[in-house]
Amino acid sequence: MSYITGFLTPVKIENKERYLESARKSWPLFQKYGALEQVETWGEDIPPGKVTGFDLAVKLEEGEAVVFSWLKWPDRATADACWEKMQNDPDFSDMDMPFDGKRMMWGGFQPIFES
Repeated sequence: MSYITGFLTPVKIENKERYLESARKSWPLFQKYGALEQVETWGEDIPPGKVTGFDLAVKLEEGEAVVFSWLKWPDRATADACWEKMQNDPDFSDMDMPFDGKRMMWGGFQPIFES
């Protein structure tokens, strides 16, 4: 079964096109290391949380949107190998990161149901 790396980050609304361009440039790099799919989503309907919520998770500030994205891999070993190799890949080090990385979160997920 596949493996998913998920990301959640705040992005300034004014940086939407920069973020999209960064995603477009990263896709061939992730593909090179075996990614099967990259999905980037821009938050449109993010209800304010009281106890939990996407806005609270990223400490959303005025003028920002929540971006939820994921990479699909054939398996965890492929994902882990990508993260290891990208540390020394100059193509990754030159990437524009138009978001606050301190408020970004990510993790690896084993799908338990796919259809």
